[in-house]
Amino acid sequence: MFESVLVANRGEIARRIIRTVRRMGLRAIAVYSEADADLPFVREADEAILLGPANPAQSYLDAGKVLEAARASGAQAVHPGYGFFSENAGFARAVVDAGLTWIGPSPEAIERMGDKINARNLMEAAGVPVAAGTREPVTELEQAVAAAAGIGYPVMVKAAGGGGGIGMGVAHDEAGLAKAFEQASRAAARFGGPPAILLERYIERARHVEVQILGLADGTVLALGERDCSVQRRHQKVVEETPSPGVTPELRERMLAAAVRAGEAVGYLGAGTVECLVDADRQDFVFLEMNTRLQVEHPVTELVTGVDLVELQLRIAAGEAVEPPPAPRGHAIEFRVYAEDPKRFFPGPGKIDVWEEPSGEGVRVDSGYTGGNTVTPFYDPLMAKLCVYGETRDEALERAGKAVAAFLVEGPKNNLPFCAELLARPEFVGGGYDTGLVARMRA
Repeated sequence: MFESVLVANRGEIARRIIRTVRRMGLRAIAVYSEADADLPFVREADEAILLGPANPAQSYLDAGKVLEAARASGAQAVHPGYGFFSENAGFARAVVDAGLTWIGPSPEAIERMGDKINARNLMEAAGVPVAAGTREPVTELEQAVAAAAGIGYPVMVKAAGGGGGIGMGVAHDEAGLAKAFEQASRAAARFGGPPAILLERYIERARHVEVQILGLADGTVLALGERDCSVQRRHQKVVEETPSPGVTPELRERMLAAAVRAGEAVGYLGAGTVECLVDADRQDFVFLEMNTRLQVEHPVTELVTGVDLVELQLRIAAGEAVEPPPAPRGHAIEFRVYAEDPKRFFPGPGKIDVWEEPSGEGVRVDSGYTGGNTVTPFYDPLMAKLCVYGETRDEALERAGKAVAAFLVEGPKNNLPFCAELLARPEFVGGGYDTGLVARMRA
């Protein structure tokens, strides 16, 4: 096992990784921007190195500065968290070339799954179900029109690179396709490439369900259960739970087996996620994408299995043998607490005047801020993740209601009122929701 880990990230996830690194007796090294100097993750690390200004391109996304920080601090391993460099094959390769341990899958696996079209074709070859769609990049609107006619409307239009739902759009006709194609092309350009677009058959009233996989050092790939991520605004996740209330035992078994095949197809190492869409009848599913990193919503899997996924990532990266985690037990739900308008979901940065986290049985809060900190406009507005566990979904929902009510944040706008609204919504409480739930709540 290496003795020191540089955490190439910020906020909530940096703090969460640092906690595990230090618990394991390893040295935790943080990097930070000028805007984040006062955040908890900086002071909780054993060493913290200033990268530069608030602009991510001059700090967290400056590979040279991050690698220089690793060299200067004597770090032996690099954990990217999620976002920033976490799915950047070039950075992963640079870390390895510098003689450091990369906490994640191989650069080759990241590369193969980073392009949605390549990933889709690879999964189809591995026997993982995929939706009808394009097998080659679509670069011109005329191509898209012809492809959509063959697939059949409605179609999902998305940039082949990147993740997180950014740039995705749904087209119900040719006019809508032109608009969605332009939007996705702009998103593709932001990733530095040509306007490579993927079109797939859009599944209406679908559930977004993902499987947590774990690739071990001996080549074994395990599935640690599924998470339902269907509560979304603008294709961005807000609430996740496990197990999914919309997945039958038979469908779950097939999804987990498919996720294992997906991991085996790319020789996956460490923690990753295979994302799927489940159809409206809850009878079948198709592959959506693979996230070659730790997910924001990983705590719900930890709550039902009792494992520390970051610790497993570290041990697997170090080449250690890892015992298969126990079968999931109970029910867990995560609410992402954002500094945003709870009605329109626009970012609402500002100074935090009051920050009081809930506590109690079955309650876990992974936070990146505390009272007196300022949520700046430079980064994602996620402030914390409020997670609850119960022996049953009903118990988890009951604890969630109390925890949301007890979580006090004053200063920046925040979405805790939305979380309370969701918990009063019969469609969510009953478990019969889909990815259109938030849009219906705001219609």
